[in-house]
Amino acid sequence: MAVHEQFELEIPSTTEAGQALLERVAGKVESLETFSPHDAFGIRLALDEALVNAIKHGNGFHPEKTVKVICLIEDDLFRIEIEDQGPGFRLEDVPDPTDEENLERPCGRGIMLMRSFMSRIEYNSSGNKVLLEKRPGVKMK
Repeated sequence: MAVHEQFELEIPSTTEAGQALLERVAGKVESLETFSPHDAFGIRLALDEALVNAIKHGNGFHPEKTVKVICLIEDDLFRIEIEDQGPGFRLEDVPDPTDEENLERPCGRGIMLMRSFMSRIEYNSSGNKVLLEKRPGVKMK
């Protein structure tokens, strides 16, 4: 099993830093033959959502806060951990965006999208760290 990318870093809480990381990681996944275009698209979308959540909602664009990222890309596995320095959230408090009363509200859609494209998603107990994992062709159960 070949490792194509593996790193641990911290980025500032800026949109530009998030976009640069997104392009680096998604570009690597898109260059691999083992991930279909659909899987690569899903990884790009889920990663974008997770980074926006950490930078905007978690750290509030605070210039002194950073986002810690641990990434591993292999032939048959994409795994990334994203941790912000914010207070976190409780997943059970996020409204279901498919409920009738929430159809016009924007909250919860990013989490729903991440779940629909990733093979595995886990949050830590405080809700300020997310693990996204994708295996080619494998959906969440």
